[in-house]
Amino acid sequence: MFTGIVTAIGEVARAERGADRLALTIRSPWDDLGTGDSIAVNGACLTVVEQTGGTFRVDVIVTTRGRTVLESLQPGDRVNLERALAVGDRLGGHFVQGHVDGVGQIVGLRENEDAWLMDVRLPEEVAALSIPHGSIAVDGVSLTISEMLGPDTVQIGLIPFTMQHTTLGDRRVGDRVQVEADMLGKYVRQLVQKS
Repeated sequence: MFTGIVTAIGEVARAERGADRLALTIRSPWDDLGTGDSIAVNGACLTVVEQTGGTFRVDVIVTTRGRTVLESLQPGDRVNLERALAVGDRLGGHFVQGHVDGVGQIVGLRENEDAWLMDVRLPEEVAALSIPHGSIAVDGVSLTISEMLGPDTVQIGLIPFTMQHTTLGDRRVGDRVQVEADMLGKYVRQLVQKS
């Protein structure tokens, strides 16, 4: 479980690809990660399989590759990192499972007074769970939906701090981003569909 509050920016050091294999080695500021630790990489919960001074390696299985953009990462790419939530930690964002629901696309990005406005076209299953002032995770960052711009597009306001301390400041129109719908919305939908 995560909160969507990015605590570090990592950099892809190596991407090992095979027919049905992807392993990422990522530089991070942490030297105390342990094998088996969960870590969110751009919002996708992955397991540390190896850690050596300043880097850690994760394996990305086919299921995860199919619903994220991790396959497209190259050495030198920056990624948002968050360690798993510990009991007693502050919950500054919202509950983020690290179970990415799909890939969205940035269709608009503009500066507006004291914030940046990012318009994101969402996959149908995420759009169906999105509401104004509801939570959404974009590349692992906990954000609030400012408004719905249509049935599948949301607008998000980004403060300068978020633009400077996450990879969202690197994003441009046309970029694909990993999105996770609010967990509470998923449970409500499931309960309603069963009744």
